[in-house]
Amino acid sequence: MDFDNSQPIYMQIIDEYKKSIIRNELKKGDKIPSQREYAQMVRVNPNTVQRAYREMESMNMVETLRGQGTFIIAGEQMRELMVKDMAGKLMKHFISEMRSLGYEDMVTLDMLKHEFESLEDE
Repeated sequence: MDFDNSQPIYMQIIDEYKKSIIRNELKKGDKIPSQREYAQMVRVNPNTVQRAYREMESMNMVETLRGQGTFIIAGEQMRELMVKDMAGKLMKHFISEMRSLGYEDMVTLDMLKHEFESLEDE
């Protein structure tokens, strides 16, 4: 996993799990790696992974059962909320960046339409 310096690593770990849930790679009831295993897999400090897992528990994404492991508890309704939330953040970021480049909203819309059309032609 490649980490971006613009966001804390624990948040990037959470986002990766959210994306896996959104793509249905992880479903309700699936077991995820232990904190130690995940830390070794992505080569980060175990405390960072612990923080991510703790946050995911508070978000009701996962549940840790003593002696059994950590499991996904996010269902379809939460998955839909994650999709809307992540898409909304991406759109706001995109719009903000386009405005910072000096593009007016209608020009940005025209550019998007053109890009969609060129993707259809491929």
